[in-house]
Amino acid sequence: MEKYGLIGYPLKHSFSKGYFNEKFESEKIDAEYINFEIPTIKDFKNVINDNPDLKGLNVTIPYKEQIIPYLDALSPDAQKIGAINVVKIDCDNKGKVRLTGYNSDIIGFVESIQPLLLPIHKKALILGTGGASKAVFHGLQKLGIEGKFVSRTAKFGMFTYEELNKEILEEYKIIVNCTPVGMYPKVDECPDIPYQHLTSEHLLYDLLYNPNTTLFMKKGEEQGAVTKNGLEMLLLQAFAAWEIWHR
Repeated sequence: MEKYGLIGYPLKHSFSKGYFNEKFESEKIDAEYINFEIPTIKDFKNVINDNPDLKGLNVTIPYKEQIIPYLDALSPDAQKIGAINVVKIDCDNKGKVRLTGYNSDIIGFVESIQPLLLPIHKKALILGTGGASKAVFHGLQKLGIEGKFVSRTAKFGMFTYEELNKEILEEYKIIVNCTPVGMYPKVDECPDIPYQHLTSEHLLYDLLYNPNTTLFMKKGEEQGAVTKNGLEMLLLQAFAAWEIWHR
């Protein structure tokens, strides 16, 4: 039996385990998918050593960047982004394990947001600065869209939330939430942006998918903005992960 899994902490609300095990059952694939909830990235080596039948892993918060030093190679996209969410595990004839990191978030994001884009969508604000936001930044670049990060603290080349105003929102018509703010169970929270300056020309994309409509999305819809959650991106990146494992 082949084995696949997810590395992260915590993993209570993991999508991947249910998705892949249902796939294996419905498609009669002799495989299982396991959650490896590790409190520190140092435990990653134990996961590899204790599971010699592992063929591939997904990686989630907070290890998308921390895992990179433990890998043997990165795909070109993963190298550019500096964050990975898929590990392909190969074994040579001598039994030596080779770990290669990929980023399927970028694939899922690009394919998911592309149908919503209009000629007015030339610039995007990216809320958050973690691993997922880096994939979004490079995905936007591939689509010819300029992205700018928004951080809670002042950093070179980024906006802070306090700086966001009507003029900035008139210039940046796409806003992508890459933070966990508003995720279940804290559904009454949302990123601190001036929603009153949004218009029907704005596109709000939330990487969250639980709840289905976040407060970030609701506040955008009240101003006439187009909104989308991250469920399709999640599905598309899972499809891409499966293809990566079977190249």
